[in-house]
Amino acid sequence: MLIVKKFGGSSVADKERIMNVARRCIEDYNKGHDVVVVLSAMGKTTDRLLEMAADINPDAKKRELDMLLATGEQTSVALMAMAMDSMGVSAISLNAFQVAMHTTSEYSNAKFKRIDTERIRHELDSRKIVIVTGFQGINKYDDLTTLGRGGSDTTAVALAAALHADACEIYTDVEGVYTADPRVVPNAKKMKEITYDEMLELATLGAKVLHNRSVEMAKKYGVQLVVRSSLTEAEGTVVKEVVKMEQMLISGVAADKNTARIAVIGLKDEPGIAFKVFNLMAAHNISVDVILQSIGRDGTKDISFTVAKTDMKDALNVLEENKDRITAQRIEADDKVAKVSVVGAGMQTNTGVASGMFEALYNVGVNIRMISTSDIRITVLINEEDVDKATRAVHDKFIPD
Repeated sequence: MLIVKKFGGSSVADKERIMNVARRCIEDYNKGHDVVVVLSAMGKTTDRLLEMAADINPDAKKRELDMLLATGEQTSVALMAMAMDSMGVSAISLNAFQVAMHTTSEYSNAKFKRIDTERIRHELDSRKIVIVTGFQGINKYDDLTTLGRGGSDTTAVALAAALHADACEIYTDVEGVYTADPRVVPNAKKMKEITYDEMLELATLGAKVLHNRSVEMAKKYGVQLVVRSSLTEAEGTVVKEVVKMEQMLISGVAADKNTARIAVIGLKDEPGIAFKVFNLMAAHNISVDVILQSIGRDGTKDISFTVAKTDMKDALNVLEENKDRITAQRIEADDKVAKVSVVGAGMQTNTGVASGMFEALYNVGVNIRMISTSDIRITVLINEEDVDKATRAVHDKFIPD
């Protein structure tokens, strides 16, 4: 049996936790299984590296940032190999170049193209535990690239798919997928299982348990995931195509503070204007989420949309540079906003979810600024200062004690 295990930064934050992870991996190895381990950087290493970069050059090129950030995972995998060796088990650490893990050339947000598995299989055949750097790859120029924050999840799923692994286990500091962030909603409930589609929506909308691209890839290649705690032996949450239990109305509530609202005001009310605005965003690799267009009046209209806070500056620069081309009178931005979303496949066959959500927000005095919906989710944009009480109110409405 081939098992891919991924451990996040908090799971390898210090010596004690590194030794704990080593022991857990060795347990499966001693049962005769082949084990591939994917690691994130230790603790807050990535944040510290970003702070160092910002101190040296606030406008550092993304290529150089990737070169810097990739050192975090290289440190953790080397230390893990040393830990396993100290326990008498043969292990080897490999970085993205050694595997090799080929990606697109988009620095800081690269996507996997293919993974060469020969080196990993050779080491497994030698009865070694293989420890691979998460979060990174190499592009066609042999430059290091990174996959975006949380990208180690995607590394694990990509390896599981490429190696046709029998299991893919994602270890974190919580015991599975909860109906909301238990740090914000104390009565949040752990789910035994959840569908890919629901997990993808939750991950995209701010749930921090899994990287959204890892869920996309797992669904595409049929990789069944288990989200578990590295600190306890508790059973985790299974993420798969079909769940056995009858679908709950709402599976979870997600909040995302990494959100900014951009308003493009006074556009000409004519065909093609929306295309020009969003084509500019696409050309600069800026993802857009909630979109609202006003009804045209006096020959003009307004378009508002949300982007990640980290993309706000780039989006504003692009729009200002092309202000005349898109016929905008002015452009405004607000990064003191947040998204709150409810997700659930049960919404497809039940009415009243939207009204219930809006009622819950009204009862705690939260104003809604924008609304977006799909078959299995409803998202509202609210003031950032209201996000925690809004999350609790919506959760209590649909998932009471």
